[in-house]
Parts: sequence; structure tokens; C-alpha cells
Amino acid sequence: MAAPKKGRGPTGGQGKPGRALALILIAMVALTGGMFLSGHTTPRLGIDLAGGTSITLKAKSQPGKPDAINETNMNTAVSIIERRVNGLGVSEAEVQTQGKSNIIVNIPKGTNSKQARDQVGTTAQLYFRPVLTVAGGEPTPTGSASPSASGTGKPNATPSAKASDPETASDGKGTPSANATTQGRAVTGALKQDATPSAGASADAKATDSPAATGAPDPATAALEKKFTALDCGDAAARAKAGDGVKPEDPTVACSSEGDAKYLLGPAEVSGTDVDDAKAQFDQQRGIWLVSMEFTDKGSKKFQTITKKLSAQQSPQNQFAISLDGEVVSAPQVNETLSGSAEISGSFTQQSAEDLANVLSYGALPLSFSEDTVTTVTAALGGEQLKAGLIAGAIGLALVVIYLVAYYRGLALIALLSLLVSGVLTYTIMALLGPAIGFALNLPAVCGAIVAIGITADSFIVYFERIRDEIREGRTLRPAVERAWPRARRTILVSDFVSFLAAAVLFLVTVGKVQGFAFTLGLTTLLDVVVVFLFTKPVMTLMARTKFFASGNSWSGLDPKRLGAKPPLRRTRRVNARTDHPKEA
Repeated sequence: MAAPKKGRGPTGGQGKPGRALALILIAMVALTGGMFLSGHTTPRLGIDLAGGTSITLKAKSQPGKPDAINETNMNTAVSIIERRVNGLGVSEAEVQTQGKSNIIVNIPKGTNSKQARDQVGTTAQLYFRPVLTVAGGEPTPTGSASPSASGTGKPNATPSAKASDPETASDGKGTPSANATTQGRAVTGALKQDATPSAGASADAKATDSPAATGAPDPATAALEKKFTALDCGDAAARAKAGDGVKPEDPTVACSSEGDAKYLLGPAEVSGTDVDDAKAQFDQQRGIWLVSMEFTDKGSKKFQTITKKLSAQQSPQNQFAISLDGEVVSAPQVNETLSGSAEISGSFTQQSAEDLANVLSYGALPLSFSEDTVTTVTAALGGEQLKAGLIAGAIGLALVVIYLVAYYRGLALIALLSLLVSGVLTYTIMALLGPAIGFALNLPAVCGAIVAIGITADSFIVYFERIRDEIREGRTLRPAVERAWPRARRTILVSDFVSFLAAAVLFLVTVGKVQGFAFTLGLTTLLDVVVVFLFTKPVMTLMARTKFFASGNSWSGLDPKRLGAKPPLRRTRRVNARTDHPKEA
């Protein structure tokens, strides 16, 4: 009689659990080492936990544009503000719309938070306008006499601009074209002499069509004369409103950023949209900070055209004013045709130069905003809420542990080790994501991590129950562990997929802090799959080989009698050394 075949292992194969455990151990060591080497040993905290500033910006109606405050312009403004703040290195700034006309900006406490606050609502409407006349910044009462504006002004009072060649432009405000008693007539004369038409219009056409040129009374010119004469640049409110409601193609009045000079400016010839890039630089030779600008191809041609016209004029008509949000930050003289690039220099500090370069680089806001409210958020309230949340999480975790120990006994050890591994991976990844992508831990994110405890524990319970079902069918532990895994694996994957899908949808359709909850929930769901596959299953396989679990100890949680196993128990068939033959008769 032929010898019987050797017994086969359990269905499904036990694989090599050591490899999976080694892989997850290497990942844990690498993440922990990277966390300490990077110097970021704790997760970054959001504004509700670290404190910071919350700013509410309210969009202002645009003259002649009743429909300017719309969803498209508001979303564009949000995008530009985000780029400006992030360009300063301020991470985790939250920028979102509220209602139809408000934008909420939350800036966490940090080294650049004040600098970011100064820029969030800056419209950054940049225009290059020809200077028609200049006067002192004080208002001039009708019929009174006052000294005329000085051509040099205070030292470094107004930043100057120049082209790439330092000798092609000079600073200062130019020489006044009229004394104080004839400022009104100077406005009319300057408008008549303006030979820098905008939008490609010819000088002849402008001179012919202008009422001022024909001698006819022009209400607009009269209003501009009155506004220029009465303008008080020493008043910050008046200085800020000087150019309100003026279209780029119309002449306007403006003050210097210091308020010590006022300008009559012609139509805009070059705008901020024609600037391709802007950078803050320190000029070693002159020892000053400046902002260098590179124009687009179209902007370079416009700049060349305007400087060619201005270089043929007399002072102050040979100056062009760089107007930012209605204030003149620079008014250089032009002595020759320029193109390609320009520099704004003068009384800049490093911060002010970087601020200007930043807003110019990321473009102008499509709307004007005013600060409706500015609130300083302290970390005290968030800290109390975090403490309460952590206490709730600890209570929940303790209840889970008590349940596992009471119901699963020895299997609870595997569950607790798996929770510990999941916690280490979650913590190190969150700490590394702070400097990597700007992730910050806020209160909703903490809630997501607490919810993940239940998701992770649920995966263990599914697997343990599958194993216990196999033992109830009469199988011993080692084959039960392997036969239960395929069924448990499918259930765990489907459950985690649903949780991850919900987190992904929530992340995509929400904004602000809710995204922190969704991100944490999605991250911990992915880590649950990793831990169950690379740690829980291999450890269970190894534990099944120990006497404590394999023998069905009453404290193992796998006692066949307590589980109501069907007798007789199915065991691996033993092969005797010899084969018994029936006795011969």
C-alpha cells in the first residue's frame, strides 16, 4: 500500500510576518528620525490653538461698476490674498468668503503675521501716470498766498524711480509749475499742455477735442482745479480718498505717500498688469533698499512710449508718477527713452520694499476693501477647548480599552499595540506635514483624530470576530487566523474606503477648519489600512504560534469552550511513522 502524502498547511498560507513587521518598523524609525532631524518635533498649531489675528474685509462698491462685487471677483481676491500671505512665509493662513461682500482672513501668530496683515487688504492698483504739475501738500485758501512747493522737498521724502541704468532718472518732485496763488490756472494750463494721450489716442485729437484747448468752459476741469487746490495731503483720510472713483484713462490728483506734496496726474499709460515680476533688492553702492520691476513685452513697449514723450518735456512734465492705490510712491524725472525694467527706490526699509514687491508680484485685487473688524485671537480659549477635547479622547480611549480587555482578554494586547503604532505614525506624519505643506493642527483636526480611534478599533474587532467564528466552526487557532483574514480584509477595506471617500468629499466641498477635520480623518483612515495589514495581521500570526493563544487559554480570548466551538475540534492530521495493516486470518 502506498505511503500517505504529507499533510498540507492551512488554506491561505501564513506567509512571512517578519517581513511586514520589519517594513513598518523601518517606516516608524525613518519618520521619527526625520521629525527630530528637521527640528519639528511637535505638530504646528492653527490659529484657534496658537492664537493670531482675524481680519474681516468688506468689499467697497466700485464707481461706475455696480456689479463689480460678484462671486468671480471675490474668489479672485481670495486667491490673490492667499498668495500674498503665503509669499511672506506665513503658513496656515485661512482666507475665505463670508456672505457676498466679506472676506475673512485668519493669520496665525508668527514672525510675519503683522507684515501679512498690512498686505491682505491692499488693493495694489499700480499705475504709471505723467506728472502735469506739483505743489505743496497743504490746501490753498482762495485768494491767499503761500510759498510755492520746493523742487527738492525733504531728503528722501519721496522714493524715486529709475530704469535699469541709475543715471536715467533722478529723484525729487521736480520744480513747481505755478505758485500757490495761481494753482487753479496751473491745472488748466497743465491740462492744455498735456501731450501724453492714453489708449493710443493722438495728441492732435486730444488737443482738438478738449474743451480746455478750445477755451470752452469745462466743468470737469473746473472740478479738478478745485479739488487740486483744496487737497490737504497732510490729512491721511483725504490723502487716501484723493483718487477715489477715478478711471485709469482720466486725469486725477494724488498725494505723495508722505503727504508733503500733491500732484496733478495725466491718464495712466502703464498699469500694474504690465509688470511681470517685482523683487526687493539692496543696492550696495547707494546703500538703500529698492524694488526692481520687469515688464511684460506689452508693458515694455508702453513704458518705452511714455518715457520717450516725457524725456522731451520740461520739468515737471518730464516726470512720471508711480501711483499705488491712489498715492504717489515715486515721481522720477526722465531724461531719455527707457524700456524693459524699472526700479522704485528711496526711503524704503527692507520690510516696506518686500511688502511692495510682494503685492506687485501677485497682482492687484479686483475690488477695493476696507477693514471691517480686526480681532486678536488668544490661544487661551482654544487651549481650554483642546484640553477638553483631549480629556474626551482619553475617556473614549479608556472605554475602548476596558471593552477590549473585558471582551477579548488577551487579544486586547494586540489591539493596544496596534493603536500605539497608529498613534506614533499619525503624530510623526502630522509633525512633518507642518513644514512640508503648511498643515496645522486645529480643534476640528483633533476631533478627526479622536474619531479615528473608533475606526481603527473597529478594524481590529472585525478581524478578531472572524477568527472567533472560525474557532466556533471547530478549527484550531493557526488555520483559523489564516482563513479569517481574507474575509476580514474585504470588510476592513470596504469600511475604510467609505470613510476615506467621505473625508475626501468633505475636504473638497468645504473650506477653513472643516478641511482640517476631513484631512485628519482621511489620513488616519489610510494609516488604519497600513497598520492592520503590516502590523495587526503579522502580529496575530506570530501570537497564534505561542502556547498561550494556541492552547485556547481562558484568558486568551480564544477559548473554544467559552466560544461554543462544535466538537470534535478539527486538527491538523498527524501521520504515523508506520502504517497498520489488517491482521491476516
